[in-house]
Amino acid sequence: MSDPVIESIISTGMIYEIIDCDPDLADTVNFCEHYGYQLEESANAIMVAGKSEPKKYVVCLVLASTQIDVNKVVKKKLNVKKASFATPEEAIEITGGMTLGGITPFGLPETLPLWIDSKVMECNKVIVGGGSRSRKIYLPPESLSMLTNAEVVEGLAKPRSLS
Repeated sequence: MSDPVIESIISTGMIYEIIDCDPDLADTVNFCEHYGYQLEESANAIMVAGKSEPKKYVVCLVLASTQIDVNKVVKKKLNVKKASFATPEEAIEITGGMTLGGITPFGLPETLPLWIDSKVMECNKVIVGGGSRSRKIYLPPESLSMLTNAEVVEGLAKPRSLS
């Protein structure tokens, strides 16, 4: 059976590593603590829904050590008055079956925009979701920018508040 996530990674021609993980440890902080990775090299793919008719969706990839700027950057770039995180049901439907905690930039529908925070591109290697909660992908960030639906966005994320 073909795997659109793996096919998408292979299409970049970049070297990658699949990391199997316990689905109960898929959330980034738990994953990093358990498997010995740094938050600064882990990126979260977050689906955002623009509250317009019709709804607009985007997947945003930001480092786990940062926080996506939904209320300013994403809302403005989507050209909507309101935006919020997509529901788990929306994420599954729009991504073709990826659940929250496992969404990956790879294998997404080509019509779904992928916005990558510029800080992600500064990493030597980055860990992203693997399309399910049971795997992660570790690879050079250049492979992300090779995806046809990808756009690197300056300031998509801001430093995480310490509160």
